[in-house]
Amino acid sequence: MASMVFYDCCSSSTTARLLPLTSPTFRRTSSFSPSLSFSFLPFNNTNTSFPSLSLHAHASSTLISAKMAADSVAKVIDGKSVAKQIREEITLEVKKMKDAIGVVPGLAVILVGDRKDSATYVRNKKKACEAAGIVSFEEHLPENSTEEEVLNSISRFNEDSSVHGILVQLPLPSHINEEKMLNAVGIEKDVDGFHPLNIGRLAMRGRDPLFVPCTPKGCIELLHRYGVQIKGKKAVVIGRSNIVGMPAALLLQREDATVTIVHSRTKNPEVITKEADIIISAVGQANMVRGSWIKPGAVIIDVGINPVDINNTNVPRNYDENVVNSTFPDLFYAQQDPESPRGYRLVGDVCYEEAVKVASAITPVPGGVGPMTIAMLLSNTLSSAQRLHNFQ
Repeated sequence: MASMVFYDCCSSSTTARLLPLTSPTFRRTSSFSPSLSFSFLPFNNTNTSFPSLSLHAHASSTLISAKMAADSVAKVIDGKSVAKQIREEITLEVKKMKDAIGVVPGLAVILVGDRKDSATYVRNKKKACEAAGIVSFEEHLPENSTEEEVLNSISRFNEDSSVHGILVQLPLPSHINEEKMLNAVGIEKDVDGFHPLNIGRLAMRGRDPLFVPCTPKGCIELLHRYGVQIKGKKAVVIGRSNIVGMPAALLLQREDATVTIVHSRTKNPEVITKEADIIISAVGQANMVRGSWIKPGAVIIDVGINPVDINNTNVPRNYDENVVNSTFPDLFYAQQDPESPRGYRLVGDVCYEEAVKVASAITPVPGGVGPMTIAMLLSNTLSSAQRLHNFQ
Protein backbone atom coordinates (compact mmCIF):
# COMPACT_ATOMS: atom_id res chain seq x y z
CA MET A 1 0.00 0.00 0.00
CA ALA A 2 2.91 2.29 0.65
CA SER A 3 3.98 2.02 -2.98
CA MET A 4 3.27 5.05 -5.13
CA VAL A 5 3.05 3.23 -8.47
CA PHE A 6 0.24 4.17 -10.85
CA TYR A 7 -1.63 1.17 -12.20
CA ASP A 8 -3.10 1.33 -15.68
CA CYS A 9 -6.41 -0.48 -15.50
CA CYS A 10 -8.28 1.26 -18.30
CA SER A 11 -7.65 -1.05 -21.23
CA SER A 12 -11.00 -2.76 -20.79
CA SER A 13 -14.10 -1.47 -22.53
CA THR A 14 -16.32 -2.36 -19.58
CA THR A 15 -18.91 0.30 -18.89
CA ALA A 16 -20.94 0.50 -15.71
CA ARG A 17 -24.65 1.09 -15.88
CA LEU A 18 -26.33 3.97 -14.09
CA LEU A 19 -28.64 2.93 -11.30
CA PRO A 20 -31.95 4.58 -12.19
CA LEU A 21 -33.20 7.26 -9.84
CA THR A 22 -36.63 6.35 -8.59
CA SER A 23 -39.27 8.40 -6.85
CA PRO A 24 -37.99 9.24 -3.38
CA THR A 25 -39.34 7.54 -0.30
CA PHE A 26 -39.33 10.07 2.52
CA ARG A 27 -37.64 9.20 5.79
CA ARG A 28 -35.20 10.69 8.28
CA THR A 29 -31.77 9.18 7.76
CA SER A 30 -30.06 10.27 10.97
CA SER A 31 -30.33 12.57 13.91
CA PHE A 32 -27.84 14.99 12.44
CA SER A 33 -29.14 15.33 8.87
CA PRO A 34 -32.62 16.70 9.52
CA SER A 35 -33.25 18.28 6.15
CA LEU A 36 -32.09 15.28 4.12
CA SER A 37 -35.03 12.98 4.35
CA PHE A 38 -35.63 10.90 1.24
CA SER A 39 -34.05 7.68 0.08
CA PHE A 40 -33.99 5.73 -3.13
CA LEU A 41 -35.61 2.34 -3.32
CA PRO A 42 -33.16 -0.20 -1.93
CA PHE A 43 -31.20 -2.69 -3.92
CA ASN A 44 -30.14 -6.03 -2.56
CA ASN A 45 -26.55 -5.91 -1.31
CA THR A 46 -25.70 -9.58 -1.52
CA ASN A 47 -22.55 -11.42 -2.39
CA THR A 48 -23.37 -11.52 -6.07
CA SER A 49 -23.12 -8.79 -8.64
CA PHE A 50 -26.22 -7.43 -10.31
CA PRO A 51 -26.98 -9.32 -13.51
CA SER A 52 -29.32 -7.61 -15.93
CA LEU A 53 -31.26 -10.83 -16.52
CA SER A 54 -33.93 -12.52 -14.47
CA LEU A 55 -32.69 -15.84 -13.06
CA HIS A 56 -35.38 -18.51 -13.37
CA ALA A 57 -35.17 -21.81 -11.51
CA HIS A 58 -35.52 -23.84 -14.68
CA ALA A 59 -32.68 -22.08 -16.52
CA SER A 60 -29.50 -23.92 -17.23
CA SER A 61 -26.80 -23.07 -14.70
CA THR A 62 -24.30 -22.97 -17.54
CA LEU A 63 -26.35 -20.43 -19.47
CA ILE A 64 -26.89 -18.38 -16.32
CA SER A 65 -23.17 -18.29 -15.55
CA ALA A 66 -22.35 -17.29 -19.09
CA LYS A 67 -24.98 -14.54 -19.11
CA MET A 68 -23.85 -13.21 -15.73
CA ALA A 69 -20.25 -13.13 -16.89
CA ALA A 70 -21.29 -11.04 -19.87
CA ASP A 71 -23.67 -8.71 -18.06
CA SER A 72 -22.44 -8.58 -14.48
CA VAL A 73 -21.13 -5.08 -14.03
CA ALA A 74 -21.69 -2.81 -11.06
CA LYS A 75 -24.43 -0.26 -11.09
CA VAL A 76 -23.34 3.31 -10.57
CA ILE A 77 -24.22 5.25 -7.43
CA ASP A 78 -24.85 8.56 -9.14
CA GLY A 79 -23.68 11.20 -6.69
CA LYS A 80 -24.27 14.01 -9.11
CA SER A 81 -27.97 13.26 -9.45
CA VAL A 82 -28.37 12.62 -5.72
CA ALA A 83 -26.63 15.89 -4.87
CA LYS A 84 -28.90 17.73 -7.29
CA GLN A 85 -31.99 16.36 -5.58
CA ILE A 86 -30.57 17.22 -2.16
CA ARG A 87 -29.91 20.82 -3.24
CA GLU A 88 -33.48 21.04 -4.52
CA GLU A 89 -34.77 19.78 -1.16
CA ILE A 90 -32.59 22.33 0.66
CA THR A 91 -33.90 25.12 -1.56
CA LEU A 92 -37.47 24.26 -0.56
CA GLU A 93 -36.54 24.15 3.14
CA VAL A 94 -34.76 27.52 2.90
CA LYS A 95 -37.84 29.09 1.31
CA LYS A 96 -40.10 27.50 3.93
CA MET A 97 -37.98 28.99 6.72
CA LYS A 98 -37.84 32.41 5.11
CA ASP A 99 -41.60 32.50 4.57
CA ALA A 100 -42.34 31.31 8.10
CA ILE A 101 -39.98 33.35 10.28
CA GLY A 102 -38.17 35.68 7.88
CA VAL A 103 -34.75 34.07 8.46
CA VAL A 104 -32.40 33.11 5.62
CA PRO A 105 -29.47 30.79 6.38
CA GLY A 106 -26.06 32.43 5.93
CA LEU A 107 -22.66 30.88 5.17
CA ALA A 108 -19.43 32.83 5.64
CA VAL A 109 -16.20 31.77 3.93
CA ILE A 110 -12.81 33.14 4.91
CA LEU A 111 -10.18 33.00 2.17
CA VAL A 112 -6.58 33.92 2.91
CA GLY A 113 -4.21 34.48 -0.01
CA ASP A 114 -4.55 34.25 -3.76
CA ARG A 115 -4.43 30.55 -4.57
CA LYS A 116 -6.41 30.05 -7.76
CA ASP A 117 -7.64 26.65 -6.68
CA SER A 118 -8.97 27.93 -3.36
CA ALA A 119 -10.57 30.90 -5.10
CA THR A 120 -12.32 28.48 -7.45
CA TYR A 121 -13.66 26.44 -4.56
CA VAL A 122 -14.95 29.56 -2.83
CA ARG A 123 -16.59 30.77 -6.04
CA ASN A 124 -18.31 27.40 -6.52
CA LYS A 125 -19.57 27.40 -2.93
CA LYS A 126 -20.93 30.90 -3.42
CA LYS A 127 -22.81 29.84 -6.55
CA ALA A 128 -24.24 26.80 -4.75
CA CYS A 129 -25.42 29.01 -1.88
CA GLU A 130 -27.10 31.46 -4.22
CA ALA A 131 -28.86 28.64 -6.09
CA ALA A 132 -30.24 27.29 -2.81
CA GLY A 133 -31.28 30.70 -1.52
CA ILE A 134 -28.58 30.74 1.18
CA VAL A 135 -26.84 34.07 1.80
CA SER A 136 -23.11 33.90 1.12
CA PHE A 137 -20.59 36.07 2.98
CA GLU A 138 -16.95 36.23 1.93
CA GLU A 139 -13.89 37.63 3.68
CA HIS A 140 -10.84 37.70 1.41
CA LEU A 141 -7.64 38.47 3.30
CA PRO A 142 -4.19 39.03 1.78
CA GLU A 143 -1.51 36.33 1.78
CA ASN A 144 0.56 38.12 4.42
CA SER A 145 -2.31 38.43 6.91
CA THR A 146 -1.41 37.70 10.51
CA GLU A 147 -3.06 35.05 12.64
CA GLU A 148 -4.64 37.83 14.67
CA GLU A 149 -6.28 39.29 11.55
CA VAL A 150 -7.72 35.92 10.58
CA LEU A 151 -8.92 35.34 14.13
CA ASN A 152 -10.61 38.75 14.09
CA SER A 153 -12.54 37.77 10.97
CA ILE A 154 -13.61 34.49 12.54
CA SER A 155 -14.66 36.29 15.73
CA ARG A 156 -16.73 38.80 13.77
CA PHE A 157 -18.63 36.03 11.99
CA ASN A 158 -19.04 34.11 15.26
CA GLU A 159 -20.89 37.13 16.67
CA ASP A 160 -22.94 37.87 13.53
CA SER A 161 -26.46 36.51 14.00
CA SER A 162 -27.07 36.48 10.24
CA VAL A 163 -24.21 33.98 9.78
CA HIS A 164 -25.11 30.39 10.65
CA GLY A 165 -22.04 28.64 9.25
CA ILE A 166 -18.36 29.56 9.02
CA LEU A 167 -15.85 27.91 6.74
CA VAL A 168 -12.13 28.69 6.77
CA GLN A 169 -10.86 27.77 3.32
CA LEU A 170 -7.86 25.42 3.47
CA PRO A 171 -4.98 25.33 2.93
CA LEU A 172 -3.92 28.48 4.76
CA PRO A 173 -0.55 30.17 4.18
CA SER A 174 2.28 28.31 5.92
CA HIS A 175 2.79 30.96 8.60
CA ILE A 176 -0.77 30.51 9.91
CA ASN A 177 -1.64 27.71 12.32
CA GLU A 178 -4.60 25.91 10.74
CA GLU A 179 -5.56 24.05 13.90
CA LYS A 180 -5.73 27.29 15.85
CA MET A 181 -7.94 28.90 13.21
CA LEU A 182 -10.33 25.94 12.97
CA ASN A 183 -10.63 25.73 16.75
CA ALA A 184 -11.62 29.42 16.84
CA VAL A 185 -14.79 28.77 14.85
CA GLY A 186 -17.76 28.57 17.22
CA ILE A 187 -18.93 24.98 17.54
CA GLU A 188 -22.51 26.04 16.77
CA LYS A 189 -21.32 27.41 13.39
CA ASP A 190 -18.72 24.73 12.57
CA VAL A 191 -20.42 23.56 9.37
CA ASP A 192 -17.19 21.87 8.23
CA GLY A 193 -17.52 19.60 11.27
CA PHE A 194 -13.82 19.79 12.15
CA HIS A 195 -14.09 21.30 15.62
CA PRO A 196 -12.63 18.89 18.23
CA LEU A 197 -15.89 18.95 20.20
CA ASN A 198 -17.88 17.90 17.12
CA ILE A 199 -15.41 15.10 16.33
CA GLY A 200 -15.41 14.07 19.99
CA ARG A 201 -19.19 13.84 20.07
CA LEU A 202 -19.13 11.86 16.85
CA ALA A 203 -16.79 9.33 18.50
CA MET A 204 -18.86 8.93 21.67
CA ARG A 205 -21.88 6.69 21.99
CA GLY A 206 -24.99 8.50 23.12
CA ARG A 207 -23.73 11.87 21.91
CA ASP A 208 -24.66 13.58 18.65
CA PRO A 209 -22.34 16.09 16.99
CA LEU A 210 -23.83 19.37 15.88
CA PHE A 211 -22.18 18.82 12.50
CA VAL A 212 -20.54 15.95 10.64
CA PRO A 213 -17.64 16.60 8.21
CA CYS A 214 -19.14 17.06 4.78
CA THR A 215 -17.36 14.45 2.66
CA PRO A 216 -17.84 11.47 5.01
CA LYS A 217 -21.41 12.59 5.65
CA GLY A 218 -21.95 12.52 1.89
CA CYS A 219 -20.54 8.99 1.70
CA ILE A 220 -22.98 7.68 4.29
CA GLU A 221 -25.84 9.63 2.76
CA LEU A 222 -25.24 7.90 -0.58
CA LEU A 223 -25.42 4.51 1.13
CA HIS A 224 -28.66 5.52 2.86
CA ARG A 225 -30.30 6.89 -0.24
CA TYR A 226 -29.53 3.80 -2.28
CA GLY A 227 -30.85 1.51 0.43
CA VAL A 228 -27.52 -0.14 1.22
CA GLN A 229 -27.76 -2.04 4.49
CA ILE A 230 -24.95 -1.00 6.85
CA LYS A 231 -26.00 -2.58 10.12
CA GLY A 232 -24.11 -5.81 10.76
CA LYS A 233 -21.98 -5.47 7.63
CA LYS A 234 -18.20 -5.56 7.42
CA ALA A 235 -16.84 -2.20 6.31
CA VAL A 236 -13.29 -1.21 5.41
CA VAL A 237 -12.17 2.40 5.29
CA ILE A 238 -8.94 2.94 3.39
CA GLY A 239 -7.17 6.01 4.74
CA ARG A 240 -7.21 7.55 8.22
CA SER A 241 -7.20 11.29 7.57
CA ASN A 242 -8.99 13.66 9.91
CA ILE A 243 -10.91 14.98 6.91
CA VAL A 244 -12.40 11.77 5.52
CA GLY A 245 -11.09 8.41 6.75
CA MET A 246 -11.41 8.79 10.51
CA PRO A 247 -14.88 10.41 10.56
CA ALA A 248 -16.13 7.98 7.89
CA ALA A 249 -15.09 5.07 10.11
CA LEU A 250 -16.85 6.65 13.09
CA LEU A 251 -20.03 7.16 11.07
CA LEU A 252 -20.03 3.54 9.89
CA GLN A 253 -19.52 2.41 13.48
CA ARG A 254 -22.52 4.51 14.57
CA GLU A 255 -24.51 2.63 11.91
CA ASP A 256 -23.54 -0.67 13.61
CA ALA A 257 -21.08 -1.82 10.97
CA THR A 258 -17.98 -3.76 11.95
CA VAL A 259 -15.27 -1.35 10.83
CA THR A 260 -11.62 -1.86 9.93
CA ILE A 261 -9.29 0.98 8.93
CA VAL A 262 -6.59 0.22 6.38
CA HIS A 263 -3.69 2.66 6.27
CA SER A 264 -0.11 3.04 5.06
CA ARG A 265 1.26 0.71 7.77
CA THR A 266 -1.34 -2.02 7.35
CA LYS A 267 0.04 -5.39 6.32
CA ASN A 268 -1.76 -7.30 3.57
CA PRO A 269 -4.36 -4.59 2.91
CA GLU A 270 -5.78 -6.51 -0.03
CA VAL A 271 -6.65 -9.47 2.22
CA ILE A 272 -8.44 -7.24 4.75
CA THR A 273 -10.24 -5.25 2.08
CA LYS A 274 -11.56 -8.35 0.34
CA GLU A 275 -13.57 -9.24 3.45
CA ALA A 276 -15.57 -6.01 3.25
CA ASP A 277 -19.20 -5.68 2.25
CA ILE A 278 -18.69 -1.91 2.08
CA ILE A 279 -15.48 -0.13 1.07
CA ILE A 280 -14.84 3.58 1.48
CA SER A 281 -11.50 4.54 -0.04
CA ALA A 282 -9.98 7.93 0.73
CA VAL A 283 -6.25 7.48 0.41
CA GLY A 284 -5.54 9.52 -2.72
CA GLN A 285 -3.57 6.95 -4.70
CA ALA A 286 -4.72 6.34 -8.24
CA ASN A 287 -6.15 2.88 -8.99
CA MET A 288 -4.62 1.33 -5.87
CA VAL A 289 -7.62 -0.87 -5.07
CA ARG A 290 -7.71 -3.58 -7.71
CA GLY A 291 -10.52 -5.92 -8.64
CA SER A 292 -8.74 -8.73 -6.79
CA TRP A 293 -9.10 -6.72 -3.56
CA ILE A 294 -12.91 -6.64 -3.80
CA LYS A 295 -15.40 -9.13 -2.44
CA PRO A 296 -18.04 -10.04 -5.05
CA GLY A 297 -21.11 -7.91 -4.46
CA ALA A 298 -19.37 -5.31 -2.31
CA VAL A 299 -20.48 -1.67 -2.43
CA ILE A 300 -17.69 0.82 -3.11
CA ILE A 301 -17.58 4.51 -2.23
CA ASP A 302 -14.51 6.00 -3.92
CA VAL A 303 -13.51 9.35 -2.42
CA GLY A 304 -10.17 9.61 -4.21
CA ILE A 305 -9.71 12.30 -6.86
CA ASN A 306 -6.42 11.72 -8.64
CA PRO A 307 -5.30 13.54 -11.80
CA VAL A 308 -3.27 11.23 -14.04
CA ASP A 309 -1.57 11.56 -17.36
CA ILE A 310 -4.08 11.08 -20.16
CA ASN A 311 -1.88 8.30 -21.59
CA ASN A 312 -1.94 6.44 -18.25
CA THR A 313 1.83 6.56 -17.98
CA ASN A 314 2.27 8.21 -14.61
CA VAL A 315 0.71 10.02 -11.71
CA PRO A 316 1.71 13.69 -11.84
CA ARG A 317 1.06 14.14 -8.12
CA ASN A 318 0.68 11.79 -5.19
CA TYR A 319 -1.48 12.65 -2.21
CA ASP A 320 -0.64 12.05 1.41
CA GLU A 321 -3.66 10.53 3.16
CA ASN A 322 -3.66 13.43 5.63
CA VAL A 323 -4.29 15.89 2.81
CA VAL A 324 -6.54 13.74 0.66
CA ASN A 325 -8.37 15.83 -1.89
CA SER A 326 -6.07 18.78 -1.32
CA THR A 327 -6.59 21.34 -4.03
CA PHE A 328 -4.43 22.60 -6.84
CA PRO A 329 -5.21 24.36 -10.13
CA ASP A 330 -4.59 21.43 -12.50
CA LEU A 331 -7.41 19.52 -10.83
CA PHE A 332 -9.91 22.10 -12.00
CA TYR A 333 -8.68 21.97 -15.57
CA ALA A 334 -9.04 18.20 -15.45
CA GLN A 335 -12.55 18.45 -14.03
CA GLN A 336 -13.62 20.90 -16.69
CA ASP A 337 -12.12 18.96 -19.57
CA PRO A 338 -10.60 15.49 -19.08
CA GLU A 339 -9.21 15.71 -22.63
CA SER A 340 -7.65 19.13 -22.01
CA PRO A 341 -4.31 20.11 -23.56
CA ARG A 342 -2.79 19.65 -20.10
CA GLY A 343 -3.33 15.94 -20.64
CA TYR A 344 -4.93 15.05 -17.32
CA ARG A 345 -7.96 13.00 -16.48
CA LEU A 346 -9.41 12.09 -13.10
CA VAL A 347 -9.45 8.61 -11.58
CA GLY A 348 -10.30 7.36 -8.13
CA ASP A 349 -8.45 5.21 -5.63
CA VAL A 350 -10.30 2.18 -6.99
CA CYS A 351 -9.45 0.63 -10.35
CA TYR A 352 -12.86 1.30 -11.86
CA GLU A 353 -12.56 -0.93 -14.91
CA GLU A 354 -11.84 -3.94 -12.72
CA ALA A 355 -14.13 -3.02 -9.84
CA VAL A 356 -17.28 -2.78 -11.98
CA LYS A 357 -16.90 -6.48 -12.83
CA VAL A 358 -16.89 -7.50 -9.17
CA ALA A 359 -18.80 -4.97 -7.06
CA SER A 360 -22.59 -4.63 -6.90
CA ALA A 361 -22.46 -0.83 -6.90
CA ILE A 362 -19.77 1.85 -7.11
CA THR A 363 -19.40 5.63 -7.17
CA PRO A 364 -17.72 7.04 -10.30
CA VAL A 365 -14.87 9.54 -10.33
CA PRO A 366 -15.75 12.27 -11.07
CA GLY A 367 -19.47 12.47 -10.39
CA GLY A 368 -19.69 10.33 -7.26
CA VAL A 369 -18.70 11.66 -3.85
CA GLY A 370 -17.47 15.05 -5.07
CA PRO A 371 -20.88 16.65 -5.75
CA MET A 372 -22.11 15.36 -2.39
CA THR A 373 -19.55 17.33 -0.40
CA ILE A 374 -20.93 20.76 -1.24
CA ALA A 375 -24.50 19.47 -0.89
CA MET A 376 -23.66 18.39 2.67
CA LEU A 377 -22.12 21.81 3.35
CA LEU A 378 -25.42 23.43 2.37
CA SER A 379 -27.27 20.87 4.49
CA ASN A 380 -25.13 21.66 7.53
CA THR A 381 -25.68 25.39 7.03
CA LEU A 382 -29.44 24.90 6.85
CA SER A 383 -29.39 22.66 9.93
CA SER A 384 -27.44 25.31 11.84
CA ALA A 385 -29.99 28.02 11.00
CA GLN A 386 -32.88 25.74 11.95
CA ARG A 387 -31.28 24.87 15.25
CA LEU A 388 -30.26 28.42 16.17
CA HIS A 389 -33.79 29.66 15.47
CA ASN A 390 -35.56 26.58 16.84
CA PHE A 391 -37.29 26.04 13.51
CA GLN A 392 -38.34 22.63 12.23
